[in-house]
Order: sequence, then C-alpha cells, then structure tokens
Amino acid sequence: MKALKKEADERLLIEAAQKDPACFADLYEINFERVYAYVVKRVGNRTETEDVTSEVFHQALANLKRFEWRGIPFAAWLFRIAANLISDRWQRSGREVADDAAIESAQVSPADIEDVERRATLFRLVDTLPVEQRRVVVLRFVEQKSIKEVAREIRKTEGAVKQLQFRALSSLRARMEGADA
Repeated sequence: MKALKKEADERLLIEAAQKDPACFADLYEINFERVYAYVVKRVGNRTETEDVTSEVFHQALANLKRFEWRGIPFAAWLFRIAANLISDRWQRSGREVADDAAIESAQVSPADIEDVERRATLFRLVDTLPVEQRRVVVLRFVEQKSIKEVAREIRKTEGAVKQLQFRALSSLRARMEGADA
C-alpha cells in the first residue's frame, strides 16, 4: 500500500512539473542524492560527478514534457540519462568504450537501484554526523586525503583523526543497519 502511494505521489509531482517547470524543484530534491550516488559510482571523480549530475537534471527538465509515466520510478529515467551522459563523456575524452559496455551501462537493474538507494541513504546520514566527524569523513572518503593530510587540515593529531573517523564510521554502520531493517 505504501509503495502505491509513493508511486501515485511521484506521478502527481511529474505531472505538476510538466505543467509548471517550477514544480521540478520537488523532483530534483527527491532524486538528487540518488543520481549523485549513481554517477559517483561510475565516474569516481568529484568534479566530474558534480558536472554530470547537474547535466542530468538540466536534460531532465528540458525533456520533461516528453516523459511518459509507465509505472517505472522517475529515478530510472534519470539514471538512463546519466548513463548516456557518462558514455558520451568517455567517447569524447577518447576512452575506448565497447558497444556492449555502453549498452550495458545504460541499462538500470533493480540491483543498481537498490545500490543507489543505499548510497543516497549513506549521503543523507553523513550530513547528520557531528561537524568534526562529517568533516573527517568528507576529507577522507570524498576528497580521498590521507590521515596525515586530514590531521594537518583540521589541526588535530593523527590519533584524533583516526578516533573521529572510527566514531563516524561506527555511527554510520549502525544507522545504515537500522535503515535496512
């Protein structure tokens, strides 16, 4: 029953945004973390992830009038746009992309959606961490800095950084397990 309500709500949001593009902001808010998680897994580079994510929503808004509701989550359409943009970037940058790989990357499986939902939940949970823990997590895992670099940047000892990281990861693990239950 809950899934049907969520589907109906999403459909109403899409229809409203098709009539008034200002309503697209709600779809953006609901789907931003999902799209970002999908893109970052495939791209790995923060700047490029931000660029692709931005372009996904730009294209989605530009093509929203052509979107037809078929009972598939709106996020799946956004993931397909993202996959196509990533494939285009690879081809433009001269990377070799086999046709099968490009086609496969444009397909979104239920496992992909589940993985993206987990990542989006994790992104939301990181935002709820205490400020110092959140900063350590971002510096270590988003900006991929060493313990030594993080310690220098936040002006703490390496031991303190390790402790903050441990507490943050323990908290995130417990919250993720609670979210999965």
